[in-house]
Amino acid sequence: MDTEIKLKGDRIIEQIPSIKDKALRINLNENIYGTFAEIGAGQETVRHFFRSGGSSGTIAKAMSAYDKDFSDAVYGIEEDGRYVTESRLKKMLSHEVNLIEKRLSREKHPNKMFFSYANTVATIDFAKQFKGHGWVGISYQIEPDEDYNEIILHIRFKETDVRLQQETLGILGVNLIYGAYYKYNDPKRLLRYLYDHLDKDQLEIDTINFSGPRFADVDNRLMSLQLVKNGMTDAVMFNPDGKNILPAAILYKKNILAFRGSFRPVTKVNMDMYEKSLKMFLNENKVNKENTLVIFEITLSNLRSDGEIDERDFMDRAELLCSLGQTVMISNFQEYYKVVEYFANYTKARMGLAMGVNNLVDIFDEKYYRHLSGGILEAFGKLFYRDMKVFLYPMIGENGEIITSENLKVHPRMKELYKFFKFNGKVVDINDYDPSILEVFSREVLNMINQGKMGWETMLPSGIAEIIKEHQLFGYDPNKVLKETN
Repeated sequence: MDTEIKLKGDRIIEQIPSIKDKALRINLNENIYGTFAEIGAGQETVRHFFRSGGSSGTIAKAMSAYDKDFSDAVYGIEEDGRYVTESRLKKMLSHEVNLIEKRLSREKHPNKMFFSYANTVATIDFAKQFKGHGWVGISYQIEPDEDYNEIILHIRFKETDVRLQQETLGILGVNLIYGAYYKYNDPKRLLRYLYDHLDKDQLEIDTINFSGPRFADVDNRLMSLQLVKNGMTDAVMFNPDGKNILPAAILYKKNILAFRGSFRPVTKVNMDMYEKSLKMFLNENKVNKENTLVIFEITLSNLRSDGEIDERDFMDRAELLCSLGQTVMISNFQEYYKVVEYFANYTKARMGLAMGVNNLVDIFDEKYYRHLSGGILEAFGKLFYRDMKVFLYPMIGENGEIITSENLKVHPRMKELYKFFKFNGKVVDINDYDPSILEVFSREVLNMINQGKMGWETMLPSGIAEIIKEHQLFGYDPNKVLKETN
C-alpha cells in the first residue's frame, strides 16, 4: 500500500478541487437538479457540467435567449430597455424556479434540491472601449421542503479578449454553484472560493447580496467589506437599508457630494458639515436635488486597528450612518484624487468634497504623491479637474483662532499652488457653521464612551446616543457608566 511521503518543513496546502471535479461532484449528487439560463457570453457555465460527465442527473434545461424579442417573450419586457441588469437577472431566476416547481412533480422527486443558475452579461465590445460586465446568480434549495436561497453578484471583466472573458465567466459560474451548495455555512470563505482558478486581474466582483433561510444571519454590508478587504474590488456601496448596491448604477450621471471620515461615532460636526455643504452644493450651477447623491465614505485604512480590520467596529459605524438615512461607501482609496477619479468613471456631472481644514492641509503634502511620475501636479490634475470643489469646514487653532481657507498654512513650496486653486474658486469656506461644536471630536467621544464617562450624548446628532446605548455599540457598557457615576 502506497503511503504519501511527507518531508520535514512541508506546509499544509489547501487542496482546491479542479473545475472538472467541482462540476462532477454536483453532477454525481442525485438530488441536485436544476436549470441554466445564460445570456450574452455563450453557455459557458453549463458547458463544464456537460463535459465533466453524468450531467443528465443535474441539468433539467439549459438555454440562451439571445434575441431580445425571444428574451422578452420568456422573461418579460425591461422598461428601461437594458438587459444586463439586476432586475433582468432576478426575472430570469424567478421565472426558471417557477417553471421547475410547475413542471417537476414533488411526488415524483421528493428528495430533489432544485436550483436555477442564470447570468446576463455583455462582453468586451468590438472597439475594445468597454471591457464588459454582467450579473450572475443562483436561486437554490438545501432541503427539498425549504425556501430558496439566493446569491446575486455583479462582475466586471478585466481581460481584453472575448474568448478569455467567456472562459472566466464559465469558471466563476461553476465556483458559484459549487460554493452555494458546499460552502453556504461560511459565506466569507464562499466569497474567496469564487476566485478558485481565477486571478484578480481577470475579474472584479463589486456587488454581492445573500438572501434566503440559510443566509438569514448574514449582514450583506459585512460581505461588501470582504470584497474590498480581499482585493476583489476597490469600492463598494450600500444604501440606508443595508442592501449592497451597484456603484455604477447609483453614481451614473449624478452630481456627487462626498464626505470622508472615521464616523466613529458620527458627531454633530459631521452632520453640520453635511447639512451646510449640501446646501451650498445645491446652490451651484447645474446642480439639482433630484440628481444629487450624498456619499459618506470610509477608507479601508481607517477601519484597520493594529493592522487588522475590526468587523464589529465597522458594523457599529455602518449602523449609525444607515440610521441617519445615508448611503455609505467603503473604499481602498487612501488619496482623495483616487476617489474623484473613481466617481469620474460613472459621471461627468458636478462633484464636491466636504472636509475639515486639517484634511485639506494633508492634501497639499507632497509625500503622498511620490509614487506618481507627475507628483503632486498629476494628483491635482485628477483631483481638481472639471467642476470639482472642496467645501471647507473650519477648525480651531492652537491659540483659539478660527482657521479657514483664508489663513490656513500649507508648506511654503505649496503656497502658490494653493493660492491658484483658492483664487479659482476650487476651495470655498462653509461660513454658516455652528461655532459651539467646533471642539467636538469623534476620538474624544469614543474615549468617553469606552471609559463610561457622562456627557458625550450631547455631542452626537439626535437619536444617535440612544442607538449606541440600546445596541451597546463602540464598547458602550452600562455597568461601566454606573461604576463611574458611583
